[in-house]
Amino acid sequence: SGISGVSNSATLAAKELSEKYPERKILVVDSLGASSGYGLIMDKLADLRDEGRSMDEVYDWAMANRLRLHHWFLSTDLTFYVKGGRISKAAGWFGTVMNICPLLNMTEHAENGLDYSGKCYISESACMDDARYVADKVEAAFPHLNGKVLINSIGTTIGSHTGPGTVALFFWGDERVD
Repeated sequence: SGISGVSNSATLAAKELSEKYPERKILVVDSLGASSGYGLIMDKLADLRDEGRSMDEVYDWAMANRLRLHHWFLSTDLTFYVKGGRISKAAGWFGTVMNICPLLNMTEHAENGLDYSGKCYISESACMDDARYVADKVEAAFPHLNGKVLINSIGTTIGSHTGPGTVALFFWGDERVD
């Protein structure tokens, strides 16, 4: 809901459909995330459904855990962050000159630290080699990872804010401040 109108549109559509089909239950979850972040949460919700959890249980889990889904972005070019108002011109200039990219340490926040056994997604924007490099590092550091890191393309909404050269990492961890 913080970066697009999709959540609001879904809520309006749910209200309209509930009036038209009152016998049906429609629940909307604002993932408070973006890009492959909401892909990772949908993957988890599908797993819960497949385990036999009810619709209400799946919804309750999503609402209780959506702030445990981490979204970390690494960009080789800060130009689009400045243009989109995410950082100041001075910060963008300084970061570019000093070759600083925003990337945090996943091991400090991942669920169960190095024993993380959840899934991990990456989104990339015109930098597949960088994405593969990060995926290889994650797979090597987390031997209990649930499968390989899945790499996707960054969508247009996030891509318009970050530009090319962006790698985003998504994983389950401690509760983040939103």
